[in-house]
Amino acid sequence: MRKRVVISPLIAGAAVTVLACPVPASAADTPVTVQVSSGTLDIAVPSGPVNLGTVIVSSSPQTVSNQLGNITVTDGRGGNTGWTVTANAVDFTGPQNISVSAPGSSSYTAPNASVTGTATVTPSNLSALYPPAPVQVATDVSGINSATWNPTISLTLPANALAGSYSSTITHSVS
Repeated sequence: MRKRVVISPLIAGAAVTVLACPVPASAADTPVTVQVSSGTLDIAVPSGPVNLGTVIVSSSPQTVSNQLGNITVTDGRGGNTGWTVTANAVDFTGPQNISVSAPGSSSYTAPNASVTGTATVTPSNLSALYPPAPVQVATDVSGINSATWNPTISLTLPANALAGSYSSTITHSVS
């Protein structure tokens, strides 16, 4: 007796399709990465000297003031870490020393900074130029940013200050 085998066209078509699609022998993935390096956090200040003013000797205290010139912080780190600028000065020297550390003896008035990029920069005024204290603080930082401001520096000369030329150095640092 012979048996008849009938193959359905649907099954035959599926078998041909499976045989027609080659199966890879094996597959593997290769991870790919890229590194974006951080830049620097820098500060630029006027080269000076900056003249705060001229007064005539007096039996009363006198105040001189002038703008220092543009201070610029450039944050090229490309992250979201904020930064703080501090400022301070040493006593004025000349025919006599004039202190900058007593409140009211000197001041640093920090205006709002002109900001590029993404950062919220908040100014702080100093009522004395010593000890070092923050004058601009950046928060809400994202990516590359910069800030520029032009502070006003004031010095109160004591009564009966000796005639002559006086000098000091103002130091800004950013971290």
